[in-house]
This record gives sequence, structure tokens and C-alpha cells, in this order.
Amino acid sequence: MKRLVTLTLTLVLVAAACSGASDSNERPGTIAVGTTLAPRAPQSGGSTDQAPDNSSQAATTLAPSRGTDGLIAEGDAQSRPKGERDDQPLNEQEQSSLYRADPRNVTFQDYGENPYVETDEDNLSTFAVDVDTGSYTVMRGYWNQGLTPPPTSVRPEEYVNFFDAGYEAPSRGVFAVYADGAPTPFLDYSEDILVRIGIKGEEIAARSRPNVNLTFVIDTSGSMDQDNRLGLVQDSLAVLLNELGRGDTIAIVSYNKRAEVVVDPTSADEARNLQRAIDQLHPGGSTNAEAGLILGYDLAEQMYNADEVNKVILLSDGVANVGETGPGGIFERIEESANNGIDLLTVGVGLDNYNDVLLEQLADTANGQYRYIDTLDEANRVFRDDLLGTLVTIARNVKVQVEFDPDVVRSYRLVGFENRDVADRDFRDDRVDGGEIGAGHSVTALYEVELVDRARRDVLGTVFVRWESANSRDVNEISGDITLDLIADRWDDADPRFRLAATVAAFAEQIREGRFARGFDLNDVYDEIDAISNELDDPDVSEFREIVRDFIREF
Repeated sequence: MKRLVTLTLTLVLVAAACSGASDSNERPGTIAVGTTLAPRAPQSGGSTDQAPDNSSQAATTLAPSRGTDGLIAEGDAQSRPKGERDDQPLNEQEQSSLYRADPRNVTFQDYGENPYVETDEDNLSTFAVDVDTGSYTVMRGYWNQGLTPPPTSVRPEEYVNFFDAGYEAPSRGVFAVYADGAPTPFLDYSEDILVRIGIKGEEIAARSRPNVNLTFVIDTSGSMDQDNRLGLVQDSLAVLLNELGRGDTIAIVSYNKRAEVVVDPTSADEARNLQRAIDQLHPGGSTNAEAGLILGYDLAEQMYNADEVNKVILLSDGVANVGETGPGGIFERIEESANNGIDLLTVGVGLDNYNDVLLEQLADTANGQYRYIDTLDEANRVFRDDLLGTLVTIARNVKVQVEFDPDVVRSYRLVGFENRDVADRDFRDDRVDGGEIGAGHSVTALYEVELVDRARRDVLGTVFVRWESANSRDVNEISGDITLDLIADRWDDADPRFRLAATVAAFAEQIREGRFARGFDLNDVYDEIDAISNELDDPDVSEFREIVRDFIREF
């Protein structure tokens, strides 16, 4: 039977950290199992953008014929727009928003869109992983107010990563790697495929969780009085405190014009006293985020224990108008502390006077995560349901590189991850920062791929994953091949979680008014999510269906 040329390829990398071939009961679509200690980059000189040397890779297994979810890579390669593609930037008139976005004084960064890359010019795509989901919950916060977010607020990978990808955790080791695919209704060109990418981290039992040393840095400036922002922060921390125990330690800092210690390091079993101190905070004054973070890190360093989790949690609307008001002045201190084992979680609240850029970039710099809490339900997700992933880091400096075969793939485009690019030559340079992954977390990425007509090979490329152990600091690397037999013949035959990821990404492209979203509209997105929501018993998917429906009705 003739294979369809228009395809969506989903690749999920769940890399199990152990050597040897995969077990016979591996989840279908597994493309790599194993871990090898990876050679570190030389301490002087630079590497070139060459294909990785396979000689040091772990044993891999070919994927079975039926695909599931898949992990690939992120690219920083310079692209050369194709003459026959509508790959030119929108003109000034086209760039104006199609929707209204009423909140004032909001700060988002326009990172642009990844273009197509010709494989005969650069067949390597490299990126740092990102488990943030703040961009999606910001959108949902706008929706709850009857608004549509600014296009610049949209980071498609964070929309996709908000949802359960359905990846199984590795039975042993740190990561596992999967792949599958299918046709997609969201691509204009019949020669293209969509590739979904994901990494699934190992899970740990709650009883095995290490003790945590947490410093809450709470914004109590005047802007936190809007929309009961401070009240949501107080309620959110009540959720977190309820999940902590006797071996955990809490310190609290508040800041407005100045920073002050609210509670010195205290055992978390004194939750009632800790909550009382938090509830007595009141908003007012200007905002000196720099002072708050510096004092918070001072306390975190006092509590530091190398055998435990050490983390600063910043809760704020991101606005700073006293002291150093941009991210640059704070970066050096938090980056140094991150290198010494103190991570950062940034938690955003509010719509008006909201600085997404500061909170997202602080988290990226400090080996951290960025979350946006728009409701108490989201606080329960972050601080209760996903507590272990929020607090416990299992791998640092995680980078992915995909080597596409130019004889099979003519060009590719990564959807999202525009601010997570890593130079191809820096994939094995362990001085170059990657991303961090918490216990049980997964990462999904999507590629649009144009296949070569009548290609004689069945391997699109090879995926490489490299990371540093959170405990031993050993560097590990695994790899696996992406094969064409992972592609289902029809969209309807694909795993529903794969179709969900593709549909969510299509929605994100519509909301950010991307130039690669002109061949479909929100009605097409709704048709697919309506069908998927009937297959999946998932309240997040049902809510997303309502969001898409409302955007169609209102805008």
C-alpha cells in the first residue's frame, strides 16, 4: 500500500539510564534504552557543528512498527527560507493582533518563529529542554477574564507541555525514549510531516523524597493588591505547607520597597505558625525584586544541605520598579547559587502589570521552572499533584540533538523553543547550560519535517540526549534512530495523546498568529479537539475544548 506522504511524526524519548538492549515488554515506539557516561567537552577550545560521534553511545533498539509518542530535538541552525514556501515575515499590517488584549503594562518577549532549515545546509538541530508551562496558564488566565492573550505571550512548547503526554516512566534509570507518528490536518504542504518529541523522567515515591529546604520570597508590593494576587499566593502556599513534613525547613522573605526576613529557618511541622506569618502579609509600596531575591538567597545558603533539596520559590507578578528592575542585575547572583545547588522556582500571578519576561528568564538562568498560577486549582496542581516534580530535580543540563539524514529529510522546522536554542557545536560542551527536569516530568517538542520524495532509506535521523546527573554530576548520553515504520497511515490511527499534542500546538500557532498557521483556522482546531475530548477522560482536555470553542465564539 502506498504510504501517505503528508505525515505527522511523533517521537518520544524516554531514556532509561542503564546499558543494554530493551526488554521485550518495552512500550511500543521505544527508540533508545541505555546510559553511557559521556565524554566531557575539552576545557579549552570550541567544538564544531559536526554530527555526533556514535562510537560512545549506549546500546539502542530499533522502534517497533507501531509508533506512540516521540521525542526529538530542538534546533538553533540558521535557516534558508525555501523559495516555494510562504516563509516571509508578516508585514506591519498583518502583524497587528486579530484579537483584543485589554490588560495594561504587561511584558512579554517576542522570540519570533523558527523557520525551515534545509538539511543539506545544516542537518543538526539542538536545544535545551524546557518543562515550563507558564505560557499556557497565562492564556487560560486571559480566557477566564473573557480576553485573548497577546500573540507575544505564546510559547507553543509550553502549551503542549501543560498536558499529560501519556508517556510511561522508565522502569529503571533516569529517562526513556519513544517515537511514533501519523498524518496531520494542520500542515499545508503534502510533503511535510509533524514530529512530536518528549522525554519522560523517572518517578520517585513520596516516601523516598529527600528533605527540602525552601525559601519563600513573596512580593508584597502595591501591585499585589490587584485581583487579590497576594491572597492567591497565600492560599497557594497553604497547599504547599500541607504537603511538607518534619524533616523539611522553611524560611520566608517578603519585599516591597525593601526586603525583610519574615520567618527565619523553621521546621515545616510548624505549618500553622508559618501560615499565620504568611497570612499577616499585606500589600503596599514599590517593588524591589532584586533586594528580595538577594535576601532570599542569603537565607537559602544558610540552610544549604548538599544531601537535600535546596530551592528558592519566588511568588510575584514580576514587576520591579526599585533597585535593579531588569533581569540582568539579578542574574549573576542567582546563576552562581544555581551552580552551587540552589535552584529557583518562579511563580507568577496577575494580569495587569505583569512581567512574564522577568519570571521566565530568571527561572531559565537559575536551573529552575516557571509556573503561572491563575486559580487555586492550578496551585493544587503545582504544589500538591506535581509536588515531587516541582521540588526534586533528577537531571541537569539536559540537551537534545537530532541528526537528520539529508537523503530522507529535505528540511525541518521546530515548533516553539525559540528561546532555548543551543549551538550545534555546544551539544557536548558541558559548560553550556541546558535545561533541568524534575521527578516524573516529561518534555514534548514538535518538528515539521519535509521528506525527500521516494527516499530509499527508512531512518529519518538519530536523536541524542545528554544530561548531568543531579546527584553524582556524571554526564550521560544516549541515542536512538527515528524510523519511518513508526508512522501510522492515518491521523485517526495515531495515539490520541499524539493527536492532542498536534492540536494544542496548532491552537498555539493560531493564537500567536504564526505565518505557518495560514492553512487552517480555529474551527479546524475545534473539530479535532472535540473528537479527542470524547476519547480521553481528562478534565484538562475538556477544559481546552471549551477554551477553543469560546475563542471561536468571541473573536
